[in-house]
Amino acid sequence: MAEVRAEMVANVWKVVAAEGDVVDEGDTLVILESMKMEIPVLAEDPGVIAQLKVAEGDVVQEGDLIAVIE
Repeated sequence: MAEVRAEMVANVWKVVAAEGDVVDEGDTLVILESMKMEIPVLAEDPGVIAQLKVAEGDVVQEGDLIAVIE
């Protein structure tokens, strides 16, 4: 099981993946926005998204859990 965490304080601009989706390493899960830059959050491991902990419009802090991949 892999946890995907935010690397910075940002707004969740777009949620690309959903719970139950099969993802490969490098697939975009969500897109964060910080200081007018779009930052994709990528899956680090292949698997199935077991939990997606953010929604569009949320504000995440550094270290916040974004998703769990099994």
